[in-house]
Amino acid sequence: MKKILLLSMICLFAMSVNAQQKKLQYFRANDQSGLNVFETPKTDTTAFEGVKVRVGGDFAMQFQTISQENDANNLVELGSDFNLPTANLNVDAQLIDGVRMHLGVYLSARHHEESWVKGGYIQMDKLDFVSPGFLEGIMDYTTIRIGLDEFNYGDAHFRRTDNARAIFNPFVGNYIMDSFSTEAFGEVTVQNSGLLAVVGVTNGKLNQNVVKNDNTDNKPSFYAKLGVDKQMNDDLRVRLTGSIYTNHGTTTGTWLYGGDRGGSRYYNVLHTLPDADGNTQGSDFDGRYNARFKKLTAIQVNPFVKFKGLEFFGIFEVASGSDEITTPAADKEGSFTQLAAELIYRFGSDENFYVGGRYNTVKGKTVESATNDLEINRFNIGGGWFLSKNIIVKAEYVNQEYAGDAWSGRFAGAKFDGFNLEAAISF
Repeated sequence: MKKILLLSMICLFAMSVNAQQKKLQYFRANDQSGLNVFETPKTDTTAFEGVKVRVGGDFAMQFQTISQENDANNLVELGSDFNLPTANLNVDAQLIDGVRMHLGVYLSARHHEESWVKGGYIQMDKLDFVSPGFLEGIMDYTTIRIGLDEFNYGDAHFRRTDNARAIFNPFVGNYIMDSFSTEAFGEVTVQNSGLLAVVGVTNGKLNQNVVKNDNTDNKPSFYAKLGVDKQMNDDLRVRLTGSIYTNHGTTTGTWLYGGDRGGSRYYNVLHTLPDADGNTQGSDFDGRYNARFKKLTAIQVNPFVKFKGLEFFGIFEVASGSDEITTPAADKEGSFTQLAAELIYRFGSDENFYVGGRYNTVKGKTVESATNDLEINRFNIGGGWFLSKNIIVKAEYVNQEYAGDAWSGRFAGAKFDGFNLEAAISF
């Protein structure tokens, strides 16, 4: 009850200041106008007028009606009801000309029912604090971001649901291999005439600590992105990027597909009934997949094309492990390939309605010697309505199956399907 009252008070406070919010420099709007914005733009359209603080939030709720089955017939029966509402608190501050700060907090999440600081960063688009016009010719095209937050590997993370921030995702769920993590990082982005390049480094750890022991083999993660993003004419925009991420520490690098503290959007799928000893299986992240390769190299290619109201976004991704496995037998980590294709049609005077579909598949082996591939296939179809630039309602049908003979236990012959309704507010 106290949490509900707290969330209600924060929501009312944030909505009361929303109408008075001032624009920040080099900022992705947290509403419909932020759709299809990837890296923050380098156009300086907002004059610096002193320190500004912007308080925003995200709120989301789903009504879920999903059924499931597997070969063992030991999965819980799912009903039709509301999921736990989720909420984010966002604080952004313009500190000096060309320098701003972001702080994100999960007020309520599936995986963390208590409030949890997601992370934050400082972003520098000018270095005038060193001296007026310092490196101006370079900073006209360059953005420096440092903090502990999500880092810019791939383009899929710009379109995903981040706990309660569901306004940029045309569907309810994220991708099966969900490349998202919050780590201590620093990155440099260069954008010029539609060309872009990103280079960055993280410490490879989701859970921060300085304790070292005999089992610690921490290594930094390195990542980079190259791409082109061109508005060809009034009707056509084309973007193509390629990204790489690598970490070769045996105690780091496992978080790229398992670093989201929010949890899966499909609640309680693949959870088992109690066995004879009263034990159950299942996690807050079921419905996604993380091979947990200890020494990981991942490559993601993302095409994006928007012609008038028609929009295509794709993923081609290969995640490979290189760690030598000695237990139970000498072997080597395998690799997985993820493919995704998303087609959306937006219509209405402000493109405030849309319909679309998404196909997502993951296939591969956890170890090289495995005889058969593990395979997961998911299909989504749905649509949505922006009641305003800050409010969206959407509906989807989802069908996911664990294909082939390589799966065992609760995943053997597993599949789930059904409908989700979601309402979300972001400002």
